[in-house]
Amino acid sequence: MLFKLTGSSCSGKTTLAYATASRLPHIVVHDFDELGVPAGADLHWRHRMTEMWVQRALEYQERGIDLLLTGQSPLGEVLAVPSAPLLDGIAVCLVDVADEVRRARLAARDPGRWDTPAVDAFLGWATWHRQHALNPGHRPDVIIDNSWHKMVWHRWTSWHASDPRWRTQLLDTTDQPLPNSVGQVERWITEQRDAHQVGRLALGHGWAS
Repeated sequence: MLFKLTGSSCSGKTTLAYATASRLPHIVVHDFDELGVPAGADLHWRHRMTEMWVQRALEYQERGIDLLLTGQSPLGEVLAVPSAPLLDGIAVCLVDVADEVRRARLAARDPGRWDTPAVDAFLGWATWHRQHALNPGHRPDVIIDNSWHKMVWHRWTSWHASDPRWRTQLLDTTDQPLPNSVGQVERWITEQRDAHQVGRLALGHGWAS
């Protein structure tokens, strides 16, 4: 199945993914951007790459291996890519951090690279992620307008926040020691695997029917 750690930049997704996967069997980690990000990467690029990673997850699935993928694609994008219904299971976790911490991490990671409007855009994207995780009706236009033409948005755009399939685990890493956050991700993955095994995973096989 596909496990997705999503969220805006500098929340700690990649660090968490590698630390967690080292404690679990039959799982591999990839970062969404590991193949490179082209100049001018846009919504179309992110959607096409999300589909590519879902196809990669399907290849691992054939070998009995789960994919733990880090990146910024939210639940709605993962569900809308063409191949998503072919996955045995999907689980998404939003890795978040307080705005002031994200701002400081951006400055430390890329000194002088981001001006104020750029940093504000990262923070705005983080705010949108938080609302999207709770409610499929929150500003879907942000990811749907001018999107890749192969995206199948109607799979979820009629859902309500109470739909059990609309489930994103929330993990706030603010002031959390890394081992604590790793433990939470490990428990989340284990719980989702257990639910999948007994046929109770909300985004298990047939969720799009």
